[in-house]
Amino acid sequence: MQEAQELRDTGGRIQFVYGWAPHSDDVELRYLSALSGEQDFGLWILKSPKNPPSLASIWPLLGWHERETMDFYPVRFKSHPEPYPLVLRKRHSAHGNGVTPGDAVSNGMAHLPRIEATDVQQLPFGPIRADVVESAEFTFFYVGEHIIHYQPRLFFKHRGMETRFEGCELEAGVTVAERVSAVGTVAHALAYCEAVERAASCDVPLRARSLRVLLAELERIYNHLHYLGHLCHTTTLKVGEAQGKLLEEKAKQSNARLTGSRFLRSLLIPGGLRRDLEPNGWLGEALDALRIEFVEYVERLEASESHLDRLITTGLLPQRVAFDQGATGPIERASGLDRDLRRDHPYAHYGQLQVSVPTLKDGDAYARERIRMTEVEISFALCQRVLLLLDAGPVRTTCEPPALSEGLGWAEGPRGSVFYAIHVGDNGRLARVKIKSPSFSNWRAFPFTVNDTNMMDYAINEASFGLTMAGCDR
Repeated sequence: MQEAQELRDTGGRIQFVYGWAPHSDDVELRYLSALSGEQDFGLWILKSPKNPPSLASIWPLLGWHERETMDFYPVRFKSHPEPYPLVLRKRHSAHGNGVTPGDAVSNGMAHLPRIEATDVQQLPFGPIRADVVESAEFTFFYVGEHIIHYQPRLFFKHRGMETRFEGCELEAGVTVAERVSAVGTVAHALAYCEAVERAASCDVPLRARSLRVLLAELERIYNHLHYLGHLCHTTTLKVGEAQGKLLEEKAKQSNARLTGSRFLRSLLIPGGLRRDLEPNGWLGEALDALRIEFVEYVERLEASESHLDRLITTGLLPQRVAFDQGATGPIERASGLDRDLRRDHPYAHYGQLQVSVPTLKDGDAYARERIRMTEVEISFALCQRVLLLLDAGPVRTTCEPPALSEGLGWAEGPRGSVFYAIHVGDNGRLARVKIKSPSFSNWRAFPFTVNDTNMMDYAINEASFGLTMAGCDR
């Protein structure tokens, strides 16, 4: 508790906590922290905890991480503010499986508050929803159009992705990482590869590191273009939706021409890339043409008053709430938090590139849109910079971590920070992989922007966060 408070007082930040049982029933808790002004991450290890104190009162963002740990390990955090299951419908207890005694239950569900007022209506929405959106259940308590309390319930399609890594060969683990969240293929694969490479202490060739930056920024471009089109959909700006998604399609076609995959899959591997890429001048020209169209598109969006009116002051996320609840990526930067792993904790070839990090203090849906608009411009510039400086050379080196080794990898994905912690077993295969995904963090912060808002703004607010269920549910 004292170390956690000191970290906060000195400007550091806890990233996440996870459980790891190296000897079946011998559980360790591992806390990852970022120290102010330092590029390395700190690691606290708590061995054989029985009833460790919850740190959620100091670091509220740990609330979900601690609950997830309690779901899968026989650990109970003392004085936890939300002592009910998160991922599973039932939880492990010290005496076997099942709901832990003492879990509060209201309205028949442990995750809902008890509201007695007769004029308050309750709307359970989901888990099956309209269109092809992913499964989730949202409960609204509202009076008229005014939302007084909102509670999401996720993990209906929890796939146990971390368990799927166990027993995999290290090279095969990349394929699993690429499928945690399709729209974050490069970010997840890159964070995984970085973790394996740190465990092996291998030096990735310069050309491979440069091409990794190119792939990561191409992923950011098409993600943000889709985001802008989808946000227009929620504000009923149909022409803006069509144009944004057309630009996304053009970006994906360039991806396919360069790599054979619209989602940039099957390229990264521990030690570098599976094969070399040959942009040969055409990619720079394609990106220049796409950028010109993008600038014109942004100018039209910024001149569409009906669109802006629905975004400005919608879904306010104050800076303190964003920090406390662990918001990441464009979400935290739109609320005034100046953080970006590419600049603060450089990886791949980002340490040799000048990465601009846009921030705004408004914290509303419009700020979140503008952050992404600016990031697209920055990504175009980074891609051209990489293409200009790209040197010939190998794209892969041997990368074989020793048995019983471990490593940490990270990447700044389009939606925020991605972390992978890997543990190699005595057989040289993966024994444990922990994933910290950006949507897991941003779903934690999102409800704070919904309470005390208007029902008609909900869809716009959710779209402005750019959330995914797959990245959260894992």
